[in-house]
Amino acid sequence: MACCRLLVQRVLRAVSAGRRLHSEKCTEGRIQDGPKTTKVPKIYTKTGDKGFSSTYTGERRPKDDLLFKALGDTDELSSAIGLAREFSLEANHVFVSELEKIQCMLQDVGSNIATPLSSARESHKVRTSFSAEPVRELEEWIDKYSSQLPPLTNFILPSGGKTSAALHVARAVCRRAERKVFKIIQTGEADENVGKYLNRLSDCLFTLARYAAQAEGRKETVYTRTP
Repeated sequence: MACCRLLVQRVLRAVSAGRRLHSEKCTEGRIQDGPKTTKVPKIYTKTGDKGFSSTYTGERRPKDDLLFKALGDTDELSSAIGLAREFSLEANHVFVSELEKIQCMLQDVGSNIATPLSSARESHKVRTSFSAEPVRELEEWIDKYSSQLPPLTNFILPSGGKTSAALHVARAVCRRAERKVFKIIQTGEADENVGKYLNRLSDCLFTLARYAAQAEGRKETVYTRTP
């Protein structure tokens, strides 16, 4: 989630600005570095133990708030794409770098969602704004891979090998995330480009699923009406 991402960023900045960490110097959650002792940052904060969590702007909201549901779906989407990316690596697909970039962009999507515009300061808005450029990039990828595929004449079921099927799962999760995010956009709390990005992303994942099946020589299952 975006909140975790911001925490990780702070931790990484602290580590990079500090000293080199050596495992043999670590004892009981502390790092021994010469005459000084540095406390190791913990991954858990306990701040959500009562069912509330914080937005990037500092608001405390229930964990079942629509904002956190949208962030959860976005996180799940990135995880699903990560699995599809691993299958893509095994199959030596050419679009692995695209999937990696999409995962990075989803972190930015989460940052925008976690920054409600109604409570955001200008510095928040500048840091978490989401432009139209990533949307255009997805469209370019869709056109690029679609041009190498035969026209779609039938409905197809999620199939076509592990990579293709995993990309279809990611596509379905993407649609769910999009539905949640658009509710937030409609209240004026998130950037419209975030919704556009998720809308294009589902189309991109569908296109990549078909491309993966073709590249692996796997047959896609065509929908047939049951009697």
